[in-house]
Amino acid sequence: MKKTALIALIMLLGFSLSKAQTATNEDKIYSFVAMENPPKFPGGMAKFYKFISQNIKYPDQAKKDSIQGNVFISFVIEKNGSLTNIKVDRKLGYGTDEEAIRVLKLSPNWEPGTQDGKPVRVKYNIPIRFNLDK
Repeated sequence: MKKTALIALIMLLGFSLSKAQTATNEDKIYSFVAMENPPKFPGGMAKFYKFISQNIKYPDQAKKDSIQGNVFISFVIEKNGSLTNIKVDRKLGYGTDEEAIRVLKLSPNWEPGTQDGKPVRVKYNIPIRFNLDK
């Protein structure tokens, strides 16, 4: 039986350049690149990559049609570390977009980013790579 492996390579690319999307400081969303202390996944980014690769399932339609590439996702890491506003910014299709969202919804809480010593909301943008290893 051929082994189909998924490599979830997440690169820290294309971070949002906008500093805020709301008028009040309480709801302000910071860009990851503008952070004093950015959010951290428990155990670091290597653990985040491992979490993605262990939980993602290659969609049947994508596998059948040999679809490979990146799904670009954005999300907000809230003050409590939870992920919200998970959105596909650039689609790959064939079920990969929905699968990327599903896995991010499973993510444990992150350590929130801080600005001036206080937790703040932070926007992240990442690609999730779908790759068939034959």
